[in-house]
Amino acid sequence: MKIARALLLLLSPVLLAGGDLVRVEETLDAMGATYAVAAYGEDPERLSAAIEASFEETRRLDRLLSNYRPHSEWSQVNRHAARQPYKVSPELFALLRQCQEYSRMSEGAFDITVGPLMKVWGFYREDGRLPGREEISAVLENVGYRHVVLDPERGTVRFDRQGVELDPGGIGKGYAVDRMVAILQEHGVKSAMISAAGSTLYAIGAPPGEAGWKVSIRHPRFAEETVEQVRLRDESMSTSGSYEKFFEAEGKIYSHIMDPRTGYPAAAVLSASVIAPAAIDSEAWTKPVFVNGRAWAARHAPKHFRVFLCEDRAELACAWLQ
Repeated sequence: MKIARALLLLLSPVLLAGGDLVRVEETLDAMGATYAVAAYGEDPERLSAAIEASFEETRRLDRLLSNYRPHSEWSQVNRHAARQPYKVSPELFALLRQCQEYSRMSEGAFDITVGPLMKVWGFYREDGRLPGREEISAVLENVGYRHVVLDPERGTVRFDRQGVELDPGGIGKGYAVDRMVAILQEHGVKSAMISAAGSTLYAIGAPPGEAGWKVSIRHPRFAEETVEQVRLRDESMSTSGSYEKFFEAEGKIYSHIMDPRTGYPAAAVLSASVIAPAAIDSEAWTKPVFVNGRAWAARHAPKHFRVFLCEDRAELACAWLQ
C-alpha cells in the first residue's frame, strides 16, 4: 500500500518577518496522523505555549476518539452499544449527531459506520486485500448510519443490530483541527497554519505581508506536481485522494475511500478538495463529493463551499465546481 500527502504546504523555514514577528513551527503525532502548526507572533515563548496547549487538546481527543485505543470512549461505544443504550459524554453525543446530519445531507455517502467495510477491505491496520462478493454483502448488512440510534434525552447511543462499528477516520482530524484553532485563538494567535496529515488544513489570518496562506493541491497521479494553488485565510481546506491509501489486485487499483452504500471503493474521482469555514465541514464533505462526483456536488454541496475535483477520464480533468 502507498501512502502520500494530500496537500503540499508552501512553508518556509523558521524566520523573522514583518519587523518584530517571529515564526515558530512544531509537530505532534496523534490520532494516527502528524499535526503541524506554523505560527507568527511577537513572543516565541508565548507562541510555543499556545501551540503546546493546542497539542494537549489533540492528545485529549486521541483518548476520546481513537478506535485504536481500547479504552477510548469511541471504542467503548463500539464495544457496548449493540447490547444496550450506552451513555456518552455531551461532546461525543454532539459529534455523533453532527455525523448523522452529514450522512443525511450526503444521501449516505458519508457514513461513520464504515468500520466493518474498512476491515474487510484490509484498510484497518493492514495493507489492503480484495474480499469476495459474499464477504462484502455480509458486511453491508451492518453498515448504515440509520443503525445508530441517538437518544438526546438520555444522552445515549444504541446500535440496532450486532456487528455495527463506528470509524472516526472521516471526521476525527477535522474535529481536532477545529479544536486546535479555537485553543490557538484563545491564546491570542492571529496568524497560523494548522495541518493534520497534510490533508486537512486551517489558516488563521495570513503570514506577514501576504493575502493568505499559500497551499498547493497535488497532482493525483504524480506526487511532485501540483494542479492548483489557493490562498487560505480564516478557512479550512481538506482533500481526499485515491492515492492516499490503496492497493492493486487483478490489475485494478482499489482505494480506501468507500461508498458505504455499495461496499466498494469509489472509483470515478481521483481527488476532491473542499474549502469551508470549519475543518470538520471540509473534511466531512470531501467524502461524498469524492464518492458521488461532480454532478451530485453541483446540486448538493453547500453553495458557500469551494470544491475542486480531479476526475479519472481519458485525460486527467481537474477543475473548480462552477
